[in-house]
Amino acid sequence: MTSRGRDAIRVLVVEDDPVAADAHVLYVGRVPGFVAVGKAHSGAEARRLMDRTPVDLLLLDLHLPDVHGLQFARSLRAAGHHADVIAVTSARDLTVVREGVSLGVVQYVLKPFTFATLRDRLLRYAEFHAAAGEASGQDEVDRALATLRAPSPAALPKGLSAPTLERVTVALRDCAEGLTATGVAEAAGISRITARRYLEHLVDAGRAARSPQYGTVGRPELQYRWVTGP
Repeated sequence: MTSRGRDAIRVLVVEDDPVAADAHVLYVGRVPGFVAVGKAHSGAEARRLMDRTPVDLLLLDLHLPDVHGLQFARSLRAAGHHADVIAVTSARDLTVVREGVSLGVVQYVLKPFTFATLRDRLLRYAEFHAAAGEASGQDEVDRALATLRAPSPAALPKGLSAPTLERVTVALRDCAEGLTATGVAEAAGISRITARRYLEHLVDAGRAARSPQYGTVGRPELQYRWVTGP
């Protein structure tokens, strides 16, 4: 762990998507005890920033344009950088997760995620980071490590399932111009009524926005669009 005294935990956001990077910087700034000291869109840019700016924690996208995130983390360790890492990724390969543990990856956050999800991870990291002194026994060691574990995911509203929500989310994210409930239903292989329920759930969660689309006749149809910013 890095030594920071009573200062805020200094976070470097490493994310190739400029919109996502800006959102992550805003997210970090909204969590008490944390400050974003910069953002980088590639491994090379991140390395240059770390060579001149103290960093305690990397919010690191694993799929950078010039290097894989874990390879980048390995090169930092070899160069003597000891910042911890919260990996941000859409990949769900547990082999990657296991490899990351040995490189200082203390948390994984799967895309897409909300501010509340990142806030929880950061606050848990802060509690772990603040632990100091000698443990009195196994129980205290276990409690310290337990602070890094994410809680069980919040239950979805009755009648909604995580796999279907994932299909709806992917369909909406893959269409930048937005989709109607009918379009999402076709892409996700579900009924229009079911698609509408999941889309409204995403709107309520702040992950999607809806707006009326006016045609030549009849009532306007709602168009749903994935929200990429905060």
